[in-house]
Amino acid sequence: MSALPPTPATPALTVSVCCDPQTFAELGPRWDALHRRSPSVTPFQSHAWLHSWWLSYGRPGRLRLVLVHRGTDLVAAAPLRLAYRPVPVLLPLGGPISDFFDVLLDPSCQDAPAALQRGLRQAAAGAVIDLREVRPGANAERLFRHWPGPRSRLCDSVCLELPGAPLDTLLERLPGRQARRFRAKLRKLDALGVTERVVPADEVPGAVATLLRLHGLQWRGRGVTPEHLRPRFAEHLTRAARQMARNGDAVLTEYHLDGEVVATDVTLLSADLAGGYLYGAHPGLRERKVDITTMLLRHDAQQVTASGRRVLSLLRGTEPYKLHWRPVTVTNQRFLLARRRLAPALRLLTAQAAGRAVAADAARVRLPQVRQWRTRLAGRLPRGLVRRPDADTGGQ
Repeated sequence: MSALPPTPATPALTVSVCCDPQTFAELGPRWDALHRRSPSVTPFQSHAWLHSWWLSYGRPGRLRLVLVHRGTDLVAAAPLRLAYRPVPVLLPLGGPISDFFDVLLDPSCQDAPAALQRGLRQAAAGAVIDLREVRPGANAERLFRHWPGPRSRLCDSVCLELPGAPLDTLLERLPGRQARRFRAKLRKLDALGVTERVVPADEVPGAVATLLRLHGLQWRGRGVTPEHLRPRFAEHLTRAARQMARNGDAVLTEYHLDGEVVATDVTLLSADLAGGYLYGAHPGLRERKVDITTMLLRHDAQQVTASGRRVLSLLRGTEPYKLHWRPVTVTNQRFLLARRRLAPALRLLTAQAAGRAVAADAARVRLPQVRQWRTRLAGRLPRGLVRRPDADTGGQ
């Protein structure tokens, strides 16, 4: 009776904290493989998005990637950066322009979460870990539940979501009168001859430039997000979207009317989720009574349905145009983690965050009252005597 060949030993897990940008760049293929295997992650955890963000926004000496390898395979990763506000903190890569954060975990490696936790404790020897914009159900929830030291959970941004379903199904969620109004808008789009074109990866740089130009036009005089007009954002979005389009993690779409590009949008994709990240539309579309939101939503619903994704995310914010579609409200989470000797610093950050949340809630209540007061005042004073709240105060 011949002996069975010995079973190959499973390579031991190795944990490291990477501070080298060149090593981060070289991780691309292994990071992408882990991203595809990792449940619950979003497009904002792809290597293309995070590495591009680092090239545009990263500060020398601040990179902190917690990595877990099994042999040569990457089985867990936490993409972080060091900052000071006012105490040392480890913050997610991606910053405020990323809607979601998560850590990456290979579900086939049962020891990966515990190993990643050890790496986080090593990285956080002198800093509090501040994980912002964690979507419910994310891998990071598991780390929070089993964290052995001081921890805090807070609410973060509010997001809106629709089920991954055809537009006709989404319309069935609306009251009859509202659904008929949206169907009329769809017929108008078809009657005008608005067509769609998915942009090939090689043409993404030109399409992003058009998107940002149209985005600036549509928001001119209406409070555009300043970051969207800065060169570093354009460089990041161009670089990230081109690689993500090649990898199947992003789709850029142009909308044509009368032979001209009148709108462009970028949709980011992960295994379970599609999210409309940014769009630009020519103001002339509104003059022609084109409902831009309906136009974009029809396209995104088609993308989600064709790919079998479960969620169509409207991402952060509760703008009225999103609420028309009766989405589900989902609140991101904020996790603060620390070693025991940093408990006072964690309590300080928690108190600051809670205070800012209270102030923001008060502002949301107060702002409509201020607007009503200004409207009444404008009706009683001569034109020009009501000062704009954003007017220059001369540094006072």
